Amino acid sequence: MPLPLVVGVDGSDYSLQAVDWAADEAVRLGVPLRIVHASLWERYEGRLPSLGGEPSAPHVMAEHIVASAAERVHRRAPDLEVDAAVVAEDPVSMLLAEGDNATAVVTGSRGRGELKGLLLGSVGLALAGRASGPVIVIRGDAAGLGGTHDRVLLGVGDPGTSDTAARFALREAAARRCVLDAVRTWRRTGDGNPPQQPDYEDEAADLIDKLLQDPLTEHPDVRVSRTVLEGPPGKVLLHRSAAADLLVLGVRRERGHAGLQLGRVTHRLLHHADCPVAVVPQLP
Repeated sequence: MPLPLVVGVDGSDYSLQAVDWAADEAVRLGVPLRIVHASLWERYEGRLPSLGGEPSAPHVMAEHIVASAAERVHRRAPDLEVDAAVVAEDPVSMLLAEGDNATAVVTGSRGRGELKGLLLGSVGLALAGRASGPVIVIRGDAAGLGGTHDRVLLGVGDPGTSDTAARFALREAAARRCVLDAVRTWRRTGDGNPPQQPDYEDEAADLIDKLLQDPLTEHPDVRVSRTVLEGPPGKVLLHRSAAADLLVLGVRRERGHAGLQLGRVTHRLLHHADCPVAVVPQLP
């Protein structure tokens, strides 16, 4: 049985947006959808006897959140297999654990109670920086969220960072029957010597070809656009995200590292991209 796509919900508009996107994604991939909500009250109530045996208000709220999300998915995708649960854990720990047995974890860009004006909430940032599997942060404009561009954008990083991301991006493009736009940037040296330009471009193009060579054998029908551009990767990918339905970024991740492992480019795009962002870790 395929691993489920997991989506975290907290009742906010951002999480409902993530639920809608995740339902469509699960249908595309042909996998079950698992809806989860973290509630520490479940843990507290397990240790302390409740007065009168009646469920507490937080318990009722948690059950309402997951039930409403499940009903929302049923209306959107009646044939999709859906599982919903309230988990006695904090949101980050819960979703990190769920991600160990999932196709990917989907989360909204912000949650309930977070400061107005935040571009990315603490849960989304922590998941993207620590998860051992793919994390998809749902953000962007209506066109990107609606999947109207028929384009998956892959940011091709340095060798050893994007192999898993390339396979993920090709699978997404195949499921969507759309173009994969594989982009690698290059920069001039400090002296800006023009004769060196072709070398940089050729090296970038070769890197794309080598990265996609093996994964393309699994998805030979995917149309691939190989793009080499001069400029800062964050700026280039941010601009191209306006014409994409999903931006896929690979990150190198060391096991046992307690802090966030993202890099400046990924961090910037998680905050500013015009479409959902998938962060796919490359494990040693």
